[in-house]
Amino acid sequence: MTFAQGTLQIILGMAGGLAVGSGVIAFFIVLDIMPRLAQLTRTYKKSRAYEKAMVLGSVVGTVADFWDIYLPLPKIITWIPGLFCGLFIGLLAAALTEVLNLLPILAKRLHMSVYMFGLLMAMVLGKVTGSLFDWFVYNR
Repeated sequence: MTFAQGTLQIILGMAGGLAVGSGVIAFFIVLDIMPRLAQLTRTYKKSRAYEKAMVLGSVVGTVADFWDIYLPLPKIITWIPGLFCGLFIGLLAAALTEVLNLLPILAKRLHMSVYMFGLLMAMVLGKVTGSLFDWFVYNR
């Protein structure tokens, strides 16, 4: 790998991380997804714990992914974290239905309502390009 290729990978990685991080912050904090999730489950007093668990889970997951850390657990035990992940995704999907108008709100707050189609297409094309790169180039 040349210096230029490494520099390009760093720039693209930072840009992608910034885009994903911004979307997560806009999704969870600006639109109050975690408090709404706590309200749906009637555990509002624990909403701070949910937010801390999200941040901790993101950091631990990122570190484990970057450094190839894994727990060699027997397959019979792996259903426990899988169950919790599935429960979280299901609850998050329920909260998402409450705030389905994420993009119009975000575009209005960023004064980008005129560019809504371009914003949507950039997100779609970025996801497709990233997926194709992962499937055909990275996983060789």
